[in-house]
Amino acid sequence: MKKVFAMLMALVLVLGGTALAETELTYEGKVVAGETVPVAAPFGGRLGEVPLRDGDPIREGDKLATITTTLEYAPVEGTIAGLYIQEGDSTESVVERYNAALYIEPTRKYAVEATSEKAFNSSENYFLHRGERVYMACVSDGTHKGTGIITDLTENGYKIEVTGGEFVLEEKVYVYRSEDLSKESRLGKGKVTRTAAVAVKGSGSVLKLHVQNGDFVERGEVLFETVTGTLDGYYAPDNNVKSPVTGIVSKMEKNRGDSVEKGETLARIVPAESFEVEFEVPEEEMFSLEEGQNVTMELRWDNTAEKTYTGKIISISHQNEDPKEGSDKKVYKAYASFTPDERIRLGMTMYIYVLGKDEPAETEPDLDAELAEEP
Repeated sequence: MKKVFAMLMALVLVLGGTALAETELTYEGKVVAGETVPVAAPFGGRLGEVPLRDGDPIREGDKLATITTTLEYAPVEGTIAGLYIQEGDSTESVVERYNAALYIEPTRKYAVEATSEKAFNSSENYFLHRGERVYMACVSDGTHKGTGIITDLTENGYKIEVTGGEFVLEEKVYVYRSEDLSKESRLGKGKVTRTAAVAVKGSGSVLKLHVQNGDFVERGEVLFETVTGTLDGYYAPDNNVKSPVTGIVSKMEKNRGDSVEKGETLARIVPAESFEVEFEVPEEEMFSLEEGQNVTMELRWDNTAEKTYTGKIISISHQNEDPKEGSDKKVYKAYASFTPDERIRLGMTMYIYVLGKDEPAETEPDLDAELAEEP
């Protein structure tokens, strides 16, 4: 068809343009996006992996980006004893109701609430420090012994977390600074209590839960992952944002490391089925075209012209474009639809051949069928 176009152009030069007017109208245009689909962040966070760039092809379901989560770790070793959250929940709502997202019962199940009562009268025995190691023995007969760490200092005394040994709840114990339990190192007297469960609260919405009620966890183990914002319908997807359509990435609006909020646009995708060809129609040819008219097209760079595309004129502007510099020629934008294949890319130049208003579009010859009919 290009060869025919070249011959027609030669005739135009010889005959002053009358030959082309009596044949099909031909234009040069470019492939443009007829529609752009925005892809929004399903929840807030910070972008991790962003594997695509502007202009990359993408298929429906492919990963566009990864939103990193906030990890909540176990502050102590112990057993999950109260699990109130589920995937999709807002931790703030759960904490407001239960005072925690979950509780951990520490492996170290005993604590001691002590005072300076019965402390040896020495000035240094009244100066205690958080984190200081102490030694204990039961008041009754000294058979129950153990070790501990001072965890808090209060107006009335101090608190100890028992780290070793075995005691009985409500048992009275003496507290010593020295391992030999010497009278001179006695810091006071206390009562054995049960260690309180440790509340874990977190923030944001739960995207993934890593534990169940009754699980044993070590200190530093991941309990759950959260993201900012609420999750629609309490549904927790994974943290990969996927493309809803097959097409071309028109623009990545966000980059790796950027913070995003729920609903914020991450990327814009041009669906493959929305590709169109944009071309300019001179004013004097406006009434030779109409919407719905068939066209055939071919790529400008395809010198063999082995592949043509069929389509229809879908739109003709009612407002002319500004004339190009040095010209007063008025033109109008027109658009033709077609079915692209893997060769088509946005911005490619195409020749558009407008057929007669009642003329059907040309179709590709079925070479396989023709060969099958040969004797």
